[in-house]
Amino acid sequence: MGPYILKRMGAMGMVLFVVSVFTFFLIHMAPGDPRIMMAMSRFGNDITPEQIEWIGKEMGLSAPVHVQYVIWLGHLFSGDLGNSIRSDQSVVSELLTRLPATLTLGLSGFAISLLIALPLGIVAAIKQNSMVDHAVMVGSIVFISIPGFWLALLLILLFSVNWGLLPVCGQGTAAHMVLPVTVLALGMAATTTRLTRTCMLEVLRQDYILAARGKGLPEKSVIWRHALRNAMVPIATYSGIKLARTFQVAVIVETVFAWEGIGKLMVDSCFARDFPMIQGCVLLVGAVFVLTNFAVDMLYLYLNPRIRLLSEKQGSPA
Repeated sequence: MGPYILKRMGAMGMVLFVVSVFTFFLIHMAPGDPRIMMAMSRFGNDITPEQIEWIGKEMGLSAPVHVQYVIWLGHLFSGDLGNSIRSDQSVVSELLTRLPATLTLGLSGFAISLLIALPLGIVAAIKQNSMVDHAVMVGSIVFISIPGFWLALLLILLFSVNWGLLPVCGQGTAAHMVLPVTVLALGMAATTTRLTRTCMLEVLRQDYILAARGKGLPEKSVIWRHALRNAMVPIATYSGIKLARTFQVAVIVETVFAWEGIGKLMVDSCFARDFPMIQGCVLLVGAVFVLTNFAVDMLYLYLNPRIRLLSEKQGSPA
């Protein structure tokens, strides 16, 4: 187990390194000169070429791009991602300030989506080709087809503008969470429901399920202890990806609902050409993806003993 975990952690570090390289160089290929943006934030709109050159030398932006990357990487290892061009505040401090809002939104939507998707997918599989199964599948297709921003605007129109039941945007109370969490949960639940149904149908046709039923085990025990645990391996994989993609969906949801999280911070930074903040946001999202995949790999070892035995064999010397 130890060598397998170390191997996975090494792969995580390599992925984050590649993400940092692509992020840094692609951002510096984008239109706009960060020296001008920094000079304007410090000296106002009436800036001179001398001030731009001074900013470049002070911030190390006049050096070649690969030299800037090495300097930035050195600061990264010391926990310094630079300062925001817009606010002149530390990138790390702003990310840590916004992160709880995104985590609250994302984890709430993810948990509710599982509470909706798993029971519906299981019931649809057990009652295959029934009216319940058809209703669940039609509902899933509907919510898969609806774009997140359109669903968000529709819910705002109905529950906030027309009926006045919920706040239009902002955050601070439980009422402010209802609409954005609903948008996240319905989108994730639709695809997870279809996957749960498919995985359960495949497992329910296996011989060991027939043997369990032949032994006279209660149907609840067959479904929950035998079928669902084996069906959870692909579901866990997909759910992990969905959880990591919460940060991508949050870009839309947080912008529509003016939710002050990482997603909205990323959008605002792109409009302001705030390169240090963009780099920090992308690196944070990459770290979330990598850590989520690592957590899913560890969950594999618990859900499927065959994967655990295979990992032990790979980690043992030949």
